[in-house]
Amino acid sequence: MTDTNHVLDTPPEGGKADWTVSQDWSHYTAEEHATWDTLFARQAKLLPGRASDAYLRGLDVLKLSKPGSPDFEELSERLMKLTGWQVVAVPGLVPDDVFFDHMANRRFVAGNFIRRPDQLDYLQEPDVFHDVFGHVPMLADPVFADYLEAYGRGGQRALGLDALRYLGRLYWYTVEFGLIREPGGLRIYGSGIVSSFAESQFALDDPSPNRIEFDMARVMRTEYRIDDFQQNYFVIPSFDELLRMTVETDFAPLYEELKAKPDIAVAEIVAGDEVITRGTQAYAREKAAAV
Repeated sequence: MTDTNHVLDTPPEGGKADWTVSQDWSHYTAEEHATWDTLFARQAKLLPGRASDAYLRGLDVLKLSKPGSPDFEELSERLMKLTGWQVVAVPGLVPDDVFFDHMANRRFVAGNFIRRPDQLDYLQEPDVFHDVFGHVPMLADPVFADYLEAYGRGGQRALGLDALRYLGRLYWYTVEFGLIREPGGLRIYGSGIVSSFAESQFALDDPSPNRIEFDMARVMRTEYRIDDFQQNYFVIPSFDELLRMTVETDFAPLYEELKAKPDIAVAEIVAGDEVITRGTQAYAREKAAAV
């Protein structure tokens, strides 16, 4: 089931009108199941004390420690009982309108392919490990589940407001690469971090990145990296507060305000930032110098 091209511009052959397909779980090879087990084992060992309490609870209650790639039907049965969400299979990245429709209706789209053994440490496009191990445990948390549904509805509205880049940044800096403040200190909840062995350490321990208190308008103006570790991480105070800000914000006038302002470059600190850690940016500079 391993392929090299998973960006879709037409509905998948044999798929449904909503672009979903059968997970075809029985066709995963022994090597592919072993790849999941390898990835799971090293993250499960690393994440206690690093991942948020909500993420670790979800990982446990959804029984993702079962060997082999998860069966989406079994996973959805457990998830539906908790928060009403289900996991549906897609063979690659789907268009924005399809993505938002699924999310607004509590359907999480997950890739049905897995990276090769030589790609354990990095894969640019999301596979089943990133999508299921990274995202789905958070969907077992009722508050975060509500947030993601609200985000999906907001995405549907943003399609007609020429504002997807702003909403995309909100997703990137929360759902994919978010940090949260907990009694024990900063913790990770973003899927791009919890599913990455290296970034699970970098995001919390390395002096290079900025760690900044979350401000919605600031986040939505901020550019990001898709090819390496983040140079900024934004810290929310709680999932309740993230949900509150999302459902109480009138996004249409906010988008108009943002369009009148310049974007904020990656790694830039601006007036009004509540900086937790001012990063050295040494990692990014060293990588740039090596090119």
